[in-house]
Amino acid sequence: MSTIAKNTGLILLGAVIGAAGLGAVFVNDGNEDRATGAAVSVSETTAAKSNEPLYWVAPMDANYRRDKPGKSPMGMDLVPVYPEADSAVDSGPGTIKISPEVINNLGVRTATSSMNRMHFEIRTVGYVGYNEDEIVHVHPRVEGWVEKLYIKAEGDPVTRDQPLYDLYSPALVNAQEEYLFAFSRGNHELIRGAESRLRALQFPSHALEKLKKSRQVNQTVTFYAAQSGVVDNLNLRQGMFVKPGMTLMSIGALDEVWVEAEVFERQAGMITAGLPVSLRLDFLPGAKREGVVDYVYPALDPKTRTLKVRMRFDNHDGKLKPNMFAEVVIFKDDVDTSLTVPNDAIIRGADSNRVVLALGDGRFKSITVKTGRTDGKQVEIIEGINAGEEVVTSAQFLLDSESGKTSDFKRMHVGSPMDSNDMSMDGMNMDDLNMDKKSLDSMNPEASDMKKMQQDEPTAPANSTPLKQGQSGLITPSSQMISQWQPASAGVVL
Repeated sequence: MSTIAKNTGLILLGAVIGAAGLGAVFVNDGNEDRATGAAVSVSETTAAKSNEPLYWVAPMDANYRRDKPGKSPMGMDLVPVYPEADSAVDSGPGTIKISPEVINNLGVRTATSSMNRMHFEIRTVGYVGYNEDEIVHVHPRVEGWVEKLYIKAEGDPVTRDQPLYDLYSPALVNAQEEYLFAFSRGNHELIRGAESRLRALQFPSHALEKLKKSRQVNQTVTFYAAQSGVVDNLNLRQGMFVKPGMTLMSIGALDEVWVEAEVFERQAGMITAGLPVSLRLDFLPGAKREGVVDYVYPALDPKTRTLKVRMRFDNHDGKLKPNMFAEVVIFKDDVDTSLTVPNDAIIRGADSNRVVLALGDGRFKSITVKTGRTDGKQVEIIEGINAGEEVVTSAQFLLDSESGKTSDFKRMHVGSPMDSNDMSMDGMNMDDLNMDKKSLDSMNPEASDMKKMQQDEPTAPANSTPLKQGQSGLITPSSQMISQWQPASAGVVL
């Protein structure tokens, strides 16, 4: 018995020592687990603070925001929005972000808004005409008959002092006789008076010198061209009787021509005298003439609502012909600078114009702008953006549609979110949604709904025909019945 007792004591002693060692191990493991858990808890807390959602937003309405989780007006769970690591500012609603690969595939190009001097090109059409400052109209001052006509048709070129026509006029014959009579008497006053009368009747100067030398009256007097040019409006024929007040012909010079054009009323404020002008004609491909704006007419045409502009062009080579059709470009350079963006950056709408801003890091935003003048390449921005901002010039229509045409056109953040009292859930009984009191049997379709279907299964009437072999007596469940089988919450796993 002593041996058995001794062995039993040794076993008990070993059990005590083993239990003590195992307890020490459990204590150390517990301390290490608590230390590790504390470190993990601190790390998770720090990460949670840095990755805390900014707000919760409705999946179908970006303007519906809340500061805590909840339901949207459509009954959908709000989605948390977290701060981006590479974005230090909130760009407001309407901002979209796309990856660099998509930007490259879309071919997005940008340009910088800047202060520039605008260069306007006002394009219109014009008609070549005579320089009316150099047109000479030929009118007779005495009655008579045209004895000989040297000009046969309109458009004939003439040079200065070239004979035009010979005229027989009794009045000129009498004036010559009076001059010779005064000259024979030697009376200087009579001579001066008779000579003044001949000059007033447009008696040619060299014909008067011939009269002084020959002392003989000329029955016909030859009249000469006052300047070089071409004949226009020829209303004279040989043998015709003429009298004062008649326009016999006109002589227009072509060394310099006028071009008259019309511009729209909205462009009238940009046209001033002295602006450079470029002229192109169809019959001279590639050729270009340079001129200046000579005069801006003071009144608009009441029918066409256009303003007439007159320009001067040199024509020493004579290639510009009256009544020719020409393409005119008037150049206007601004003296002051204006905020401009490329013309391709503007998205024009019926009520407003928009541009898409490139905010950097793949972020884009559509905003409204107020535009002013345009020179065909640049558009003046009166309001909406500032100098130095990047605007999209290619693929902006797709970006604008993604940004949302009504989200942020005024470039303002949402001032105040929707009143949460309008969508309050205080009146709902949350106990009905408590899953702690739910049993699996209550949500088991085979345990609950199938029993209900069996209870609701209609019985065959007494006068019904018996079922044939292979024919079932069960009623096919409807969609409404199938919907009742679904679990009360999608989050419960059966």
